Amino acid sequence: MTKTRSFSIYLLKNAFNAANALKDDTKLDAGVEANGLPEGATLHVLDNDPKTPWWAGYFGIQKPLNQVSKGAIIFLQASERSFALCFGHVSHNLKDESYEYDFGLRVTLNCVDPAKLRSTDILEPGGAKRQRTQLPTAGDLTFFDVDSDSTILKSLTGKVKDAHKDVFKNATGSSNIRISSAVDAAGLIGLCEKLLALYEEETFKTAFPDIQNISPVRDPCTVTQLNANLIAALQAKDEALALTVPDMVDFGDGLWVSFAGAREGKVYDDIFLDHYYDYLSEKGVDTNTLDIDTLKRHEMLLTNDDGSVIRERHSIFKSLVFDTTLNGGAESYHFCEGNWYLVDSGYVARLKTFLDPLCQDTTLPDFNHADEGAYNIAATAAGVGRVCLDKTNISPAGQKQVEPCDIYEVVDDRAVLHCVKISTLSAQLSHLFNQGTNSVNLMRSEPIALTNMQTLVGEGLSEAEKQTLVAPLAADKFRVVFGIVTPKDKASKSDNLPLFSRISLMRSMKELKRMGVAAEYCFIPDVSPKAEGKKRKRKKSEAPDGEEA
Repeated sequence: MTKTRSFSIYLLKNAFNAANALKDDTKLDAGVEANGLPEGATLHVLDNDPKTPWWAGYFGIQKPLNQVSKGAIIFLQASERSFALCFGHVSHNLKDESYEYDFGLRVTLNCVDPAKLRSTDILEPGGAKRQRTQLPTAGDLTFFDVDSDSTILKSLTGKVKDAHKDVFKNATGSSNIRISSAVDAAGLIGLCEKLLALYEEETFKTAFPDIQNISPVRDPCTVTQLNANLIAALQAKDEALALTVPDMVDFGDGLWVSFAGAREGKVYDDIFLDHYYDYLSEKGVDTNTLDIDTLKRHEMLLTNDDGSVIRERHSIFKSLVFDTTLNGGAESYHFCEGNWYLVDSGYVARLKTFLDPLCQDTTLPDFNHADEGAYNIAATAAGVGRVCLDKTNISPAGQKQVEPCDIYEVVDDRAVLHCVKISTLSAQLSHLFNQGTNSVNLMRSEPIALTNMQTLVGEGLSEAEKQTLVAPLAADKFRVVFGIVTPKDKASKSDNLPLFSRISLMRSMKELKRMGVAAEYCFIPDVSPKAEGKKRKRKKSEAPDGEEA
């Protein structure tokens, strides 16, 4: 039986080859002779000196123990493109910008049998959730938690189609492709030619439709161009740019924000990009001098009302949200939590087509209150038959609290669950959209939850009033309304929402539709006055004025 060997193969970009693909500080030795290399190939060897492992001295082991790291990179030409074959832990010696970041995954998608997958690595950008799923036996994509609407496929392993089994039987693809093959050294050029041909195919669009609706941008050259767009938008005060909290926030405790990095700033009662511009102006920082390093150094501080206690701190770079294109192209790029994502233009259009018809005018009053709690009480009082259920719980005893909604009312013989959230921050909206689906699910699956809901709704009412409000619950007639408090123009509909919020909303709407529940979303005008910043209460440990805080 012919012996197979493992190969890790990178495709270099057109402008790179063996002469310029390695980092300047590489310790690889290019002077090692080899008489079995493919024609025109070059060899670079990692030959570290033996070292004693730390645990040998830690335990006082009385025997010479040495471990050594060996490796090599072979550069070769195939079909007028350069490839790097890496053996051992040496790939970090390649310049980040030297290779095609989608090579391995795309080749794998084009060559594997869709019904014989073994492993996937996925990422959910909205919550930075990473997950690896492996199957003991081969299966199709439905066995994996890959949601093309909300997850990014980072790596895929599977058995290849019969047409390629003469070359390799399994493939794992990410930036590089990892395969086992019985090909000899002289046949490596031919192997790379076949891989290049697979890379240039678009078979995966049929076998795995929509699998790459959203993909992370890892190419340093593209990231550099996109970062330049981000800086240009910031300097131009582009309305498409927004400042958010890149994490879950408890608005019930109140939210105040300050800034640091160019000395301490004032405290504001909301998160608004204009406040950062005010901070820069006050500290004499010209926006035209901003760069990525400055944004990473400047911080947004979440504080108490006088700024004396800092609850959380996030870099401005990680707190910006932005959508852009490159050179007027059709491809859309989304920036959030310090990362860039490429979004299929057709997918963005489908999101809009699905969501915009579900945007309706709100039946609740404008927001002009101190916080959500005060608004929910006032909005309840402003309508006949409304019940405030903010901070209530319908879950069975001993289980995690589930708030059914913020405001409840009956319209057209349906139980309307109003779920309200201030602002268009991604993390907050994901929580909002989950609230509506979770509460309906719980009431349908747990009889005690429905009973608890009926008790909350009818508390303190006459029998006639109680019957009117409880009847739709007993009849399982629901409607969910997501109310988003924002100063943004409601005419923009789904465009008001960050990309991953639109994805979360579509997922929730589809889930509610499958449950037979009517659903819509609306924008509640935020007409509350924007408070001027106030001086932070200084702590003794803070840097004196004139120094960076």
